[in-house]
Amino acid sequence: MDDERVTPRSDWTREPLDPPEHLSPVDRSWPPTWDNYSPAAPSVWSTVYLPVGLFLLTVFTTLWAGALQVNDKPVRGAWDFLMRYPGDLYKGWPFAGTLLGILVTHEFGHFWLSRIHRVPASLPLFIPGPPQFIGTFGAIIRMRSPILSRCALFDIGVAGPIAGFLVAVVALIVGLELSTVIPRDRVYGLQLGEPLLLQFLAWLIFGPIPATHDILLHPVAFAAWFGLFVTAINLLPIGQLDGGHVFYALFGQRQRTVAVVVIPILVMLGLWGWPGWILWAGLAGLVGISHPPVIDPGARLGRKRIFVGWMAAAIFVLTFAPVPFYFG
Repeated sequence: MDDERVTPRSDWTREPLDPPEHLSPVDRSWPPTWDNYSPAAPSVWSTVYLPVGLFLLTVFTTLWAGALQVNDKPVRGAWDFLMRYPGDLYKGWPFAGTLLGILVTHEFGHFWLSRIHRVPASLPLFIPGPPQFIGTFGAIIRMRSPILSRCALFDIGVAGPIAGFLVAVVALIVGLELSTVIPRDRVYGLQLGEPLLLQFLAWLIFGPIPATHDILLHPVAFAAWFGLFVTAINLLPIGQLDGGHVFYALFGQRQRTVAVVVIPILVMLGLWGWPGWILWAGLAGLVGISHPPVIDPGARLGRKRIFVGWMAAAIFVLTFAPVPFYFG
């Protein structure tokens, strides 16, 4: 029989995929399937127009949310505010700029490390949300191929939370300097939980606060608080959350054991604290609590990556609030 060569699929090109430099010679058969082929270039719509369009729409909804937070004029809801006072939207820029700065930094942390490890990834896709709260549901990055390397998995997973956290800390310090301490009898409605980092920085800036008083957060501080909340959520060691990536890269299959323990804890926190934790536990169960395997599970991460992993664990402890929202 003549030597027959399989014709590659038409949507794959003949560009070879070079293996990341950290892989050992044994692991340099890259990728494990469709050798010597890489995906064809995606459309301009999905790579440029869609991310830019969603980002601009999210800029609008977060400006709307920020302006609504500081509005002191009588209105009947968010839509009425927009129709009657569209010129006041600019007042939302401290909140919108801070929040989007944190989210953009977080997502581009993932994006640039994906580029470094040659993992095809989309630009961040921002999800606009209703202005009654913060105006966005966050952002995601679509990976156009699996993350097959253990080191790449760790780097890509941990880069976003650490980058976003650093910006959030700076914003929180600035925001607290702009905030005021007021009597508790003037505080009503939705209240925010206080992660350890917020408590520490508030003590540094304001000193001991009497039990009869509370901090009225400036919009910059509120956006920073939400940045800490997003960081904590993403660092949960579940499935394909950032924390799931990091924990699997560090400890392999033990990630599933930890996730099995974390889910009931979230459910208990939801029953006796913030019900939203039950939703997160349910979503985790639907998507999957286990992380998919990588091609080089035995590769060594090295001391530097292990140290960064412990840093990520410390960031989770500092940013996690068991009851992030409650009504006072």
